[in-house]
Amino acid sequence: MRASNASDQDLGMPAIYLHLLAELLGTLGIDEQELLHRVGLNPSRLNSVDLRVSQPQASEFVTRAIIESGEPGLGIMLARELKLPLHGTLGTAVMSSQTLAEALDLMTRFLSLRAPQLEVTRQVHGSMATYRVRCARDLGPLQGFILDAMLYGCVFMGTQLTGTAVKGCRLERRGPEPGYFHRFRQQIPVPVIYGAGDDALIIPISQLDLPVRFSDHQLAASSRSQCELALKQLTDDAGFACRVRRVIETSHPFPPKLARVAATLFVSDRTLKRRLQEESMSFQALVDQVRLKQACDLLEKTGLNLSQIAETLGYADAANFTRAFKRWTGISPSQHRNEARKPPQRAPDQFVTESA
Repeated sequence: MRASNASDQDLGMPAIYLHLLAELLGTLGIDEQELLHRVGLNPSRLNSVDLRVSQPQASEFVTRAIIESGEPGLGIMLARELKLPLHGTLGTAVMSSQTLAEALDLMTRFLSLRAPQLEVTRQVHGSMATYRVRCARDLGPLQGFILDAMLYGCVFMGTQLTGTAVKGCRLERRGPEPGYFHRFRQQIPVPVIYGAGDDALIIPISQLDLPVRFSDHQLAASSRSQCELALKQLTDDAGFACRVRRVIETSHPFPPKLARVAATLFVSDRTLKRRLQEESMSFQALVDQVRLKQACDLLEKTGLNLSQIAETLGYADAANFTRAFKRWTGISPSQHRNEARKPPQRAPDQFVTESA
């Protein structure tokens, strides 16, 4: 069994993971918001299971986080914080599985939704099942962090699903044991063996039948269908315009300059424009798409006034924002807010009058 391989594309990293990492940095005495700003990320946009951050920005933030905190074990620390609902649709599907085997099969098939840089293969040798995890390409400083978060996260996930550490389970890790690991060893509920040929989670086949304590057959079916749709959308939206949009969506300050986005994606301004033109798109059109989505969210879900929303979206004043919103939607921001907040209309009761 092999997970979908999207390693040749930048499908980004879920923003919620960087949000959790930023919170961890705060507990270590790091000014996490200032660090996010330096990388060009907007802290208020990261607390979402749906948004994704471009791989270059994620890599820069993780690298700076490790250097400035002096903590190379941040991946293990993050793994402890990864509660299943934070994994979005995949987390729901895994939680509602019937058995541990079904949960691991879902993780294997849909890993691209949460960690597209990795691929998983499953092999059976005698009484043991081996889930081997590999990076399809060198991710630089991000690689060790992601492998730590994913592998140790799987161990903690097994405990969340079954209510106890899975008996006979172990982790094997490539290379020598890192100097920082001894500080975390007692927190890992299974043996960890370094010096192995691969990074792998190894589980007795007998343990794969363990029931999941949150099992829900109906929810499992619907959430698996949602995972299929999400995976298709993620891989369909793997073009260059989508990569640019991801940078715009999470940028600080907003809206970002074209040159800043080009530098983030390691291309020239001219190349960025050309590649967008090849996809019948422009940088300004992408900025406007993101602005409209954020404007609607702010109008519908917050009490910010128009001046505050205009400032958040990078407009000089409320009048400029209002003109742009009318151009996009045909109505004013106030009208949109009022329509969104109207209670849903009930259909009138139907009465059948019988003739005497």
